[in-house]
Amino acid sequence: MAMSSLLLKTCPLHLPTNPNKNRPANSIKSFTFRNSLKTDSYVNSFTLSKDSNYKLSWQEEFKRAFPSLEWENCGENDEKFQELVDKRAVDNIRMLIVDAVQNSKAGHPGMALGMAEVGYFLYRHVMRYNPKNPKWFNRDRFVLSAGHGCLLQYVCLHLAGFHSVQIDDLKSLCKLGSRTPGHPENTLTDGIEVTTGPLGQGVANAVGLALAEAHLAARFNKSDIAIVDHRTYCIMGDGCAMEGISFEAASLAAHWKLNKLTLIYDDNHNTIDGSADLAFSEDISLRFKALGWNTVTVDDTQSNMRSFKNALLAAYSETQRPTFIRVKTLIGKLSKKEGTSKAHHGTFDEDDEKQMKQKVKWDDRDSFHVIPMIYREMQVQAERGEELEMDWHSKLNYYQSKYPQEAAEFKVLLSGGMLPGWENALPKWSTSDPVDATRGYSEKCLNQLAKVLPGLIGGSADLASSNKVYLHDYEDFQQPDSPWGRNIRYGVREHAMAGISNGIALHGGGLIPFAATFLIFSDYMKNSIRLSALSNAGVLYVMTHDSIGLGEDGPTHQPVEQLAGLRAVPHLIVFRPADGNETAGAYKVAVAHRNGPSLVALSRQKVAAHVEGTSEDAVERGGYVISDNSGEDLPDIILIGTGSELCLCEASAGVMRKEGRRVRVVSLVCWRLFDRQPNEYKEEVLPSRVMKRVSVEAGSPIGWREYVGPEGFVLGVEDFGASGAYLDTFKKFGFTEENITRIGRNLLSK
Repeated sequence: MAMSSLLLKTCPLHLPTNPNKNRPANSIKSFTFRNSLKTDSYVNSFTLSKDSNYKLSWQEEFKRAFPSLEWENCGENDEKFQELVDKRAVDNIRMLIVDAVQNSKAGHPGMALGMAEVGYFLYRHVMRYNPKNPKWFNRDRFVLSAGHGCLLQYVCLHLAGFHSVQIDDLKSLCKLGSRTPGHPENTLTDGIEVTTGPLGQGVANAVGLALAEAHLAARFNKSDIAIVDHRTYCIMGDGCAMEGISFEAASLAAHWKLNKLTLIYDDNHNTIDGSADLAFSEDISLRFKALGWNTVTVDDTQSNMRSFKNALLAAYSETQRPTFIRVKTLIGKLSKKEGTSKAHHGTFDEDDEKQMKQKVKWDDRDSFHVIPMIYREMQVQAERGEELEMDWHSKLNYYQSKYPQEAAEFKVLLSGGMLPGWENALPKWSTSDPVDATRGYSEKCLNQLAKVLPGLIGGSADLASSNKVYLHDYEDFQQPDSPWGRNIRYGVREHAMAGISNGIALHGGGLIPFAATFLIFSDYMKNSIRLSALSNAGVLYVMTHDSIGLGEDGPTHQPVEQLAGLRAVPHLIVFRPADGNETAGAYKVAVAHRNGPSLVALSRQKVAAHVEGTSEDAVERGGYVISDNSGEDLPDIILIGTGSELCLCEASAGVMRKEGRRVRVVSLVCWRLFDRQPNEYKEEVLPSRVMKRVSVEAGSPIGWREYVGPEGFVLGVEDFGASGAYLDTFKKFGFTEENITRIGRNLLSK
């Protein structure tokens, strides 16, 4: 059945495993800037240097900036003219950086001043983008892993014509409610691809963006036409070089042969506390070379941008490896703080500001001045981006006429990757189905969803055989053998897995990434999970072995405090399903929630396929009543459970009901979703007049008091767990039907 027919149907489709099996992944060629860049001079089609009127418009500015310059010689030499334009544009960028920091009395000017040439060159001569449509699919992606240098990107976005950053936005740097916050946020500012700040995260994000491009290119490009063909650029700093996530991600990038990824290292040899050699003395280029990267060193961009261009040529000619460009710079360029850690953040004194402006012949100009010709200069790249987008849409029309089935699937992905009726593919369980762990029910859900969600892709941190997170009818993502594969082998790299998943989610190609490990190892991933929530990245986290119930592995592997910490992350939706149907309900909500992350915590121990009263549909409300013998009356007591402990609540309720008690059992499968419900609904499920309540969860008791009230009882785990068979461990900590019944009786007797 063709994908196009699925747009009108809800039946599952088993999408092809290897649509391009007989075609090398890197066989596609198309006209791009990198083809034109391979010349001895700047690309003529990208410059205005042959326009005599445009040249004349620069004459007075050149006389100011370069008083010894002979205008006649410059005017006749196109290459020399372009070099001077570029130099003056960089001067203007630096002055805008100084003005923004001085005006706001806040910010991080050091990296921005030192990397001004690199930022300008990328936005003016290299990257493909359309400011009028910042989300154009086939644009190049840029990530600022050294997020404290965001002022450089804000200035470049402004000059490049992005409406999201106006002069007034530069004046509002770091101000409450501005579009120029202290670190880049993709949800606030068009042109920012990912939210960065915690160092090293952007490196992993960039790897995810590059993986998404390579995967989609392998699935959809044909020998006669490439509709997925863009590059990823990332700037990292000394801090990123020290963070472990960077090297987890870089190791994978080399293993996956992501040759369209270029990582630019701002080697300014300074961190906040002082010279980098206080704590960092390794040869970073050798380290990347050992990982399998193509490595290039640029000794001086600040007086010779051509050297950076040559480094990019080396990156473009590389077909098997990602490229690491080490750029040696001076932090705080022009300032008295130049080359020292003092330049990292903060403002400049009056004399320093005056001297900086004198050095570039800027001293009599108002703050936030922009040379008018620079707007026109940057507009060239923007116009080229518009042309490239128009060409891409023409390609897409041709592609649709020649490859209609692939085009239909591609358009589904571009529109978010959600086929109508996809949720009907989720399995349903009855009380007669064999018992399994919720990780087993999860496995069935994921594999059914893969058939109807063409963007579902992801993997585990070396635990697929244990957490049951693997798409069985699809290959592994590996280049050059099967880059179309939808299973990603992350190895033991939990932190990079989460950061890479954020990049995949924010790529914009309809991919729905899942990342899986044991719940205890969410600690390794926490910063990336937090950034998923902050940046609206729709990552699906699948965490198994969710309590002390995992048993024999003992306290090092038993997650006690993890659920409490994860539930505290704003916007993160955390589920702990009790059976197969609640597991399906969790996936139904999580997959539909494309503008933020979700986490499903799953058991190792077996539970019923269907606990009587649970509902797939009710999961979307977060909490609901699964049983109650109270009739029209209020219950005497409410037992509240999650996960594998819900069935213990139900069993205990059965005992107390036989004793004549009115007992309600509530599944609180997702706190955040329940908290979002109208007060009337929450009162209906947990009536405030019923003060006798017991919560049962084999994890930290923190947070449960809100649901049981001051007179209720919280049954949780306040130690690290213990090694032993899971039933013995549960008994040791009181998670038995008998103990819950005893607690309930005691409450009822008061």
